[in-house]
Amino acid sequence: FMLMAEGATVTVCHHMTRSVAMHSRRADVVVVAVGKAHLVGPDMIKPGAAVIDIGINQTDDGIVGDVDTAAVTEVAGWITPVPGGVGPVTVAILMRNATVAHQRQKAAGWID
Repeated sequence: FMLMAEGATVTVCHHMTRSVAMHSRRADVVVVAVGKAHLVGPDMIKPGAAVIDIGINQTDDGIVGDVDTAAVTEVAGWITPVPGGVGPVTVAILMRNATVAHQRQKAAGWID
């Protein structure tokens, strides 16, 4: 919704979407949060696209994302690693929001 509010065209794909690759190959930014290791390969990414891998999966090889990072790196212009990509950002934003909430509660007199 935030991207649409800024004028971006947003396509959401889910388990009933036909030809997810057709949609992802047209995208400048692909955000993946599926929960299936290495689901997205280089054939699904537009050259130069930014790929944000939010998925986290435990495999015999360790923790991996939903994107086959080694293969997609050859096509994408930018990609987040798993682990270590968006996870630390999520934690940082959570801590910032918790601090702001605490300050607002204190200012409202709800806590000392």
